Formats: sequence, structure tokens, C-alpha cells
Amino acid sequence: MESNQRKGCFKVIRILLCGANGKMGHVIASCVAERDNMKIVAGIDLNTEKYSDFPIFSDFSSCDQEADVIIDFSNPALLESLLAYAAQTGTPLVAATTGYTPEQTEAIKAAAKQTAVFFTFNMSLGVNLLTALSQQAAKVLGDQFDIEIIEKHHNQKVDAPSGTAIMLAEAINKACDDRYIFEYDRHSRRMKRPKNEIGMHSLRAGSIVGEHEVLFAGRDEQLSLKHTITSKEVFAVGAVNAAAFLSGKTAGLYDMADLLAGQKGSNE
Repeated sequence: MESNQRKGCFKVIRILLCGANGKMGHVIASCVAERDNMKIVAGIDLNTEKYSDFPIFSDFSSCDQEADVIIDFSNPALLESLLAYAAQTGTPLVAATTGYTPEQTEAIKAAAKQTAVFFTFNMSLGVNLLTALSQQAAKVLGDQFDIEIIEKHHNQKVDAPSGTAIMLAEAINKACDDRYIFEYDRHSRRMKRPKNEIGMHSLRAGSIVGEHEVLFAGRDEQLSLKHTITSKEVFAVGAVNAAAFLSGKTAGLYDMADLLAGQKGSNE
């Protein structure tokens, strides 16, 4: 049996896949199967039906496999047991689930004091570039342009606004010295739009995988930055890349900027 160990001349990264029987779990399993340097050794899911060459356990306490990294694409309700397991075993965690409350987000960040945690609201490279471009546009355009964020997703998504929309708003606000407030609902008020406001709009329809637009509207001109995802495989590839990056890392909080910086360094 191959352990963690080595296949050829490189170490095989052992993955524990949380949410193994969900839609994203299946996509991630497919992505990992295409890589020689990774192997899923076990899954965690309430549905323990086996569909690949790794066992699936109903909870962490019954899992008897050691892993180098956890990839989580499950449900926010599982977060407490997930963080407890990661801390107890010291296993680095890629937290890719969406829909966390602010309190849960803080718990994820706190867990990074005990083990390596990779956390971002969106695993897409393009979305993270959109974030950087939006920050730059906000700094250049200043108070002369109003900022609105429009996000669209499929009709099965339960949280609104999306975590990515919140990430975009917070990034813009940070780049502008935290001068903005976020507005999620204008229907109950009758007043002019204040200049220090970022409007957030959520659309839920059909099978839209994900679309985020940051609109900068000034006097007689508009600038729109938009990113569209057409397949969930984008998120899976990002999570698997994050797992490869996180393996062997010391305790701390990591995000897409760290991964991209690491890739740049390896290419120089």
C-alpha cells in the first residue's frame, strides 16, 4: 500500500475530503484523480455511499485515515467539528465552504493560530483578480463615482449576498480607508443615496453558476468590472491548488494572495 510517501520521486499529498458526496465533493475527487502528486485517502459525509477508491465516514470520530490536508466543501453547520478535528490533529485545512456567518468566519481565523488554514470567499483566480482591479478603480475614481455590487447565482443558493460580494465590498472599503457603509435593502427608505455607500444586490435564477459585477457610476460615465463563472470546476481546481500549497505549512492564515505569490516565486 502506498502511504504518504512517495510515488516516483515526489511526495503524494494525502487529502481528507469533507463533503465528499456533495456536488463539489465529486468534482474535487475527479480533479484529484487527474494529479499524480495527490490522493484522497478518505471522505466525510452523512451519505457514506462509496463512489471511488476511498472510504467515506459519517463523522470525524469514525475516520481512521491520516491526511496531510483537509479540503472542506460541506456545510457551515459542520464547522465546529471540522475546526476541532483540524486543531486536534494539526491537519492543515482548506476552508472552501461558503455561507458562513461573521462569527463563523472569526472562528476560522482563530483556528489558524493552531494549524495552517487557507480561507478565501472564492477559490477562483479570476475573482481574486477582480478584487484587486476593483480596489485600484475605487482608489483612482474616489468619491466622484458611486459603487454598486451585483451578484447572480442559481436558484438553489441559500445565502445572500454571496460571500464573494461581501469580499469585494470589504476589499474596496479597506482600500479606501474604511469610509464606506454597505447597503443591502433600500425599499424601506426614502432618501437620496449617500456618497459613502456601497449597494449590494443579489439575483437568484435558473442555473447561473456565479457572476459578480462591480459598477462604478459617475456623472455621464460608467465603468463596469465583471467576472463570470460557467462551471463549478473552477472552484474545485482552486481548492486543490490551495491544498497543494498548504501541505506542510506552519500554523497561520493563508489566502489566494499567498498562493499566487508562492506560484510566482516558483516560476522565477
